[in-house]
Amino acid sequence: MVMPDTWIREQAQENQMIQPFVGALQTEGVLSFGLSSAGYDIRIADEYKIFANVYGTVVIDPKQIDSLAYVDHIGPTCVIPPHSFVLGRSIEFIRMPDTVIGFLQPKSTYIRSGILTPSTVLEPGWEGYITLEIANMSALPAKVYSYEGIAQLVFLNIEGNPETTYASRGGKYQYQQGITLPKV
Repeated sequence: MVMPDTWIREQAQENQMIQPFVGALQTEGVLSFGLSSAGYDIRIADEYKIFANVYGTVVIDPKQIDSLAYVDHIGPTCVIPPHSFVLGRSIEFIRMPDTVIGFLQPKSTYIRSGILTPSTVLEPGWEGYITLEIANMSALPAKVYSYEGIAQLVFLNIEGNPETTYASRGGKYQYQQGITLPKV
């Protein structure tokens, strides 16, 4: 069952599930963020890793990302090169309850502009800032706005208690603080 705004608000206020928490959807002049009827629109911070072949990197290896494969950027916006991607992180720190799974979904305004945030699963018991991939699917440079909505987090209740949570198995991305590159 998808959890409604009343449950999200209660979990955010009583159990610090989302920090900082914005209790109403903010829409005036921004890409929306905050609590919606059946989800929470998270924001992206102002720090990015822009993947581009600036230094002649030959391959992206998920087992060991070469620092020459990306350029660090901090700013109120980030321009993503055509057919490329950046990594960013959420402003919100998330604490997933043990009986809930989170699905991060792309925002339609960005999708309609050729900018895609692939779906991500937040497992029961996971805690941290969300590392986000933002892909520019278009043939033109694309702009992302820091401090504004980037994706919607939807919470689904699990029937029963899982035997193992992300925290109890010591998941490798538990408590990530900044933009976290792939780990093996």
